Amino acid sequence: MQKLTALWRTLFVGKPHHGWVQFFRYGLVGGVAAFFDIGSLYLLVSGLHVHYLVAVAVAFIIGVTVNYLLSIRWVFTSSDKKKLEFALFVLIGIGGLGLNELLIWALVEFAHAHYIGAKLVAVIVVLIWNFGLRKVL
Repeated sequence: MQKLTALWRTLFVGKPHHGWVQFFRYGLVGGVAAFFDIGSLYLLVSGLHVHYLVAVAVAFIIGVTVNYLLSIRWVFTSSDKKKLEFALFVLIGIGGLGLNELLIWALVEFAHAHYIGAKLVAVIVVLIWNFGLRKVL
């Protein structure tokens, strides 16, 4: 029971000192952010009839904002350089947005995928992109 409690604290409560704990938490945070991202995308396209590429950008920004807020509180240890951290997060996010748009556009236009299916593929690729760059920087 003590090992289970220690594992719970390591994964969910304590400071994430190990890369694998950060990746686990980042995956959970990414899931919550993806829910907001994909939910917003669906609402914008199907409910409000916004063009899918415009909706992808707006929904991505919503998802990235959720991701950022949760990440700084729970995933990554923050330094005293908050402005630099935020600037790097924005730059990584812009790269992720470009990758997101490119993947979804290519999958919808050339592979004739549904925009939600294309988004699911893009979520996985961009999650790895964002985590890798955030971890390095």
